[in-house]
Amino acid sequence: MAGTTAICALEGARLKIVLSQKNQDADLFIKDFISTAASECQIFLDAPLSLPIKYLTGEGTDYFYRKADKEMKAMSPMFLGGLTARAIQLKDWLEASDHQVLEAYPAAAAKRLSLENLDYKKKEGDIDIVSAVILTELGLELKTKLKTWHEVDALIAYWIGIQYLNGNCKTAGDPQEGLIHY
Repeated sequence: MAGTTAICALEGARLKIVLSQKNQDADLFIKDFISTAASECQIFLDAPLSLPIKYLTGEGTDYFYRKADKEMKAMSPMFLGGLTARAIQLKDWLEASDHQVLEAYPAAAAKRLSLENLDYKKKEGDIDIVSAVILTELGLELKTKLKTWHEVDALIAYWIGIQYLNGNCKTAGDPQEGLIHY
């Protein structure tokens, strides 16, 4: 969770996107935001939230990839090392505070929404077009204009959450090992 972190949440009838400052502690940024939220909320994090089953139960032979990573052709949580460890630690903290935490994969959801046809993550000038499609899907408006692809990914993670609540979310992986939602 190095670099910039973005959070998308519903505030009133509009979506609010908050962006951390560069080099700000992302975990603390998320914890501070969540601590002001209503109790028991669902959180969709764009980071690996589990390890290959080999580390969990000793079963299996793959030390690098979870079933979900293979299915999605995603990076290994082991390659992402520190990010994965911090995300799992954050997940444990959030769950201890009565929040449900699920792993989101905005890049895969972007494919579901055909955003690659709109140059998803290609040029900053395309952020308005891409975010307009997502907002139309959600039937919601934003409080402020998006400026970064981190903010777009937070918006997509919110869309994944809505799909999950409506029973339309797609998943990859094995529940025992960890699912990726998209």
